[in-house]
Amino acid sequence: MKTYFNIRYEFDRGRVHQSIDERVNQPGADYICVADGVILNTANRNSDYMAVVNGGMFSICDSSYVPLYIKWIYGERLEQYCGSEIFRDVVAGGKHRMIFLGTQQPILDGLKENLTLMNPAVESMKFVELPFRNVEEFDYPAIARMIEQDGAEIIWIALGAPKQEIFMSMLKPHLSHGVMIAVGAAFKFYSGVDTNRAPQWMVKHHLEFVHRLSQEPRKQARRCFDIIRTLPGLLYQEWRVKMNGKNN
Repeated sequence: MKTYFNIRYEFDRGRVHQSIDERVNQPGADYICVADGVILNTANRNSDYMAVVNGGMFSICDSSYVPLYIKWIYGERLEQYCGSEIFRDVVAGGKHRMIFLGTQQPILDGLKENLTLMNPAVESMKFVELPFRNVEEFDYPAIARMIEQDGAEIIWIALGAPKQEIFMSMLKPHLSHGVMIAVGAAFKFYSGVDTNRAPQWMVKHHLEFVHRLSQEPRKQARRCFDIIRTLPGLLYQEWRVKMNGKNN
């Protein structure tokens, strides 16, 4: 695990899954953030949110550009690990009982149907729609009781960033067990109801943002503008970190 652009990343996929397996066998709960360009940008403009992002086990890198930036600055070759990929890998792995929280019921219904084809055990797992409200207004003790009565070890959260990361940080103190993972659009990708992920050739050539722009132009254009505005300062800051030998 290393810190880049002020975020604690784990790029090693094997270590990600080993850490999850180890954590669910220990008392207490924790969470993993799936840090895309939006989270990177938002966290570096909001210290409270940065504390939330770095307050869990680690973040995985859901940005194809961050590995490029790291290669330019440090010469290291690292790979993106998308939220949709870790979601697929853990669900298909079939090691843990899971619960799925967030988004709208039609998406949850489609998600359950498709994931059951991937892992038949999903048929007996809970898919719970959370009400639309401010993140401070959820009844966290009640949500925690529901999760613990279910016995879920992996708690998937899909509320959109930055809400879902704050949600995990506020739910954590009420849970005695489990690992929460915020996967954002992965519920939509696997539901067959809403947004589909970009074709693999676009992902490979770092053009997934173009696909997202075509799907949600107003929302994604605003996000892209914020990222472009913040990026030069972040790159310069990280270059200074390298020159000062403070990366670890």
